[in-house]
Amino acid sequence: MNSSPAAKPVDGALFDMDGLLLDTEIIYTRVSQEIVSRFGKTFDWSVKANMIGRPAIDSSRYLVETLNIPMSPEEYLAEREELLKRYLPQCQALPGAEQLIRHLRRHRVPIAIATSSSQELFAIKTRRHRPWIDLFDVVVTGDDPEIKSGKPAPDIFLVAASRLEVAPERALVFEDAPSGLQAGLDAGMQVIAVPDPNMDKSRYGGAARVLDSLIDFDPLPFGLPAPPN
Repeated sequence: MNSSPAAKPVDGALFDMDGLLLDTEIIYTRVSQEIVSRFGKTFDWSVKANMIGRPAIDSSRYLVETLNIPMSPEEYLAEREELLKRYLPQCQALPGAEQLIRHLRRHRVPIAIATSSSQELFAIKTRRHRPWIDLFDVVVTGDDPEIKSGKPAPDIFLVAASRLEVAPERALVFEDAPSGLQAGLDAGMQVIAVPDPNMDKSRYGGAARVLDSLIDFDPLPFGLPAPPN
């Protein structure tokens, strides 16, 4: 995007997880459609686009109200949770995710996960990916007691940076969701956006870069080590 600000050197990196590191969004879509189809409703992109990256209760409230289904947000969440536990262990890593994390770890760049997922769902999603997920120095989940407000509030990124001992202005956030982009910007950080291909790219104003995939990330402008040839 032509309006992208100039890159500045950073000391650490903070990563969202769902839709960025792990391809969980396809599973969330499958589960949501399974629930709402009982009421003759369709979980399409116009609904999903406004739920990505938001805390579970907020996104559930949006779905229930938008589709006008006869469930409370809490009832929807409870049913969704049971289905997610069945399907999420199957989730795959997204292209470039493991390679980038291993590269940053090899060069001792401080790295953290900052995810809206609960600690329980984080464990389920990452079960098959522990060899590289365990390389992160810090993991902050959405149910962490220090997180007072979920994305798009900046809390989770500020907490993650603090635990990494990286100043906000020296932190680089990787996000797929507009709410996460806003959270990173409001935390005073640079943000690399890797949107879903269906997402309107105009919603990513202010991002330092907007990429199709983590494979496309060039670390050099941010003062990070170059990847191997």
